[in-house]
Amino acid sequence: MIDSHAHIDFPDFNKDREEVLARARQQGVDTIITVGTDLSSSRFSLQIAREHKEVFTTVGFHPHNASKLQEDDLRQLAELAEEAKVVAIGEIGLDFYRNSSPRQQQLEAFQQQLDLAAELGMPVVIHCRQAHKETLDILSRWVETISPSANNGRPLGVLHCFSGDTHLAERYIKMGFLISLPGSVTYPSAQDKVEVARWIPLDKLLVETDSPFLTPQLYRGRRNEPSYIPLIVDKIAQIKGLSVETMAQATAANTVGLFQLPGG
Repeated sequence: MIDSHAHIDFPDFNKDREEVLARARQQGVDTIITVGTDLSSSRFSLQIAREHKEVFTTVGFHPHNASKLQEDDLRQLAELAEEAKVVAIGEIGLDFYRNSSPRQQQLEAFQQQLDLAAELGMPVVIHCRQAHKETLDILSRWVETISPSANNGRPLGVLHCFSGDTHLAERYIKMGFLISLPGSVTYPSAQDKVEVARWIPLDKLLVETDSPFLTPQLYRGRRNEPSYIPLIVDKIAQIKGLSVETMAQATAANTVGLFQLPGG
């Protein structure tokens, strides 16, 4: 199994990071993508990935940190992205729910990092919260600038912690993106995510913890961690009427294909 999106670099894991990674291995989670949220986060995530063969990383500025992004940061992100352990640009996008950075700066940072990903030929990890219209507008224009041969037919990226409905999911998929579902799919109130999980084609689906956030229902109230991925895989398998093994293999293969992980 693969956790396609976690934040192992966050301070929440400073006291027991090694134990967290060991528990993940014990639960059959053999690969983790830890996701950068600004320059320092990206650097630390890469350090963790260098030290653990099962960990890979992305580099980028989260929309909350868009106001911090400077021209030189883009150069440094590009340098980090040259490392083999860096598999995508992200987490990038728009968050109009919290508006931690001004909207215009979010829009500019999103576009700049999309352009960087295109220049480097890398997939993107996208954060979108209460901003689907703007995200779709930006991505639809961006996709038109990418040569079909540039990514060798692989997906362009993933909508992480997907918050839309099946109609929105279909639009993103048609543009060349995958959809990732987190632990909130296990919540009794999450009927919208259940419907997306039921509808989404198996070859377009990833699973993630978004650790330390969105802990699955069984452990809700605790800090989330990658070892809980089996709970998410099991829930989606139930929703789709598939075996856990089929679900685990498919979502892992999709993640390997997107990020061009070893063995893919």
